[in-house]
Amino acid sequence: MKYREKEFLEELQYYIEGTYSEHYANDKIQTLDVIDACGDAKAFCRSNILKYASRYDRKGSARQDLLKVLHYGVLLTVSYTHLRAHETSLHLVCRLLL
Repeated sequence: MKYREKEFLEELQYYIEGTYSEHYANDKIQTLDVIDACGDAKAFCRSNILKYASRYDRKGSARQDLLKVLHYGVLLTVSYTHLRAHETSLHLVCRLLL
């Protein structure tokens, strides 16, 4: 690819994979799973895209902000209905409790 997009996509994939082992991952349920169970996942993703895009190059690492924007864009693109076909019984219990 002309602008080394493949290399960047690999970096983005590495970044995304790393988010699942960080402090936000707790007992194999991501915060987004709980938010999705409330029906607010799309709004949450859109809000985070706006947050990180608006602070781009003003706070912390500009590159990290762009990676976060793109990660939330990927999550927003994904059909949560499709993802629920792979959820565990723990996800179902969580959604029932909410």
